Amino acid sequence: MNTELKNAVKATDKDAQYDTSAKRLLGQKSILAHILVKTVDEFKGMNPKDVVNCIEGTPHISTVPVEPGLTNAASEKNGERLVGFNTENEEINEGLVRFDIVFYVRMKDGLSQIIINVEAQKDEPTGYEILNRAIFYVSRLISSQKERDFVNTNYDDIKQVFSIWICMNMDDNSLSHIHLTKDEMLKPCNWKGNLDLLNIVLIGITNEIPEHDEKYEMHRLIGALLSSELKEQEKLDIIEHEYNIPISQEFREDVSIMCNLSQGIEDKAIAKIVMNMYKIGYTPNQIADAVGVSVDEVEAIIKKKEPAMA
Repeated sequence: MNTELKNAVKATDKDAQYDTSAKRLLGQKSILAHILVKTVDEFKGMNPKDVVNCIEGTPHISTVPVEPGLTNAASEKNGERLVGFNTENEEINEGLVRFDIVFYVRMKDGLSQIIINVEAQKDEPTGYEILNRAIFYVSRLISSQKERDFVNTNYDDIKQVFSIWICMNMDDNSLSHIHLTKDEMLKPCNWKGNLDLLNIVLIGITNEIPEHDEKYEMHRLIGALLSSELKEQEKLDIIEHEYNIPISQEFREDVSIMCNLSQGIEDKAIAKIVMNMYKIGYTPNQIADAVGVSVDEVEAIIKKKEPAMA
């Protein structure tokens, strides 16, 4: 395998590790509870600690396929057919697009449930428009309930769904709720049914973490959690002391992995810029001034990389 291909494989592996850690962190019930308090009317004004108890089971992280026909799996227990999310046969279904995080939440009445999907994006996508993908995902959350949450023509049993998209590196901190509305084109008619079944929430997060303000509480938490700028302890201090979120060893390890990978990606980018400038004739002093590192660091990068250029 040539050097370029090896580096590409390593970069892909690091991206995958980063994504896995980010999803595991977002998939913590304590983090999800803070998101629900700011995005779902049912939980607005509640203490996130109380909302944690409403999240049922363990959220499914990168295990449930999005593709039609593959989201659900059937099994039998005591002669009864049971249908649930398909979280099995990951090897067989390798390469399929999966929901980042999906889970059920029990409403305050203790009876009804809603289905929540959370998706994380490093940047606003350029290959497609994010809202179109969100519409597809929320539609799958509705249609996949057939045989799992309702049977035959019992459409009144369809559960309310939320597809919540977190998009990093945006120009502004934003929060948008997209849902169905009814426009009367002739005489109004009181059609029966639930307009609130289908919900999309888009959360824009900037690189600059906002001050701790009630309006931007969720943005500060997510921004700190996924920031590539903050050090590990800075992240943990914000999460633990400002949001009173208990830090488990597993949580700490995922934060550490993300910070280390972010630093590695940044170091690699700096090294690439240094070598590109060096190859076209810039001196170490000029490169150091332009890149914002010391001359010693520039010379160390050149010394390490030069043999590979020969």
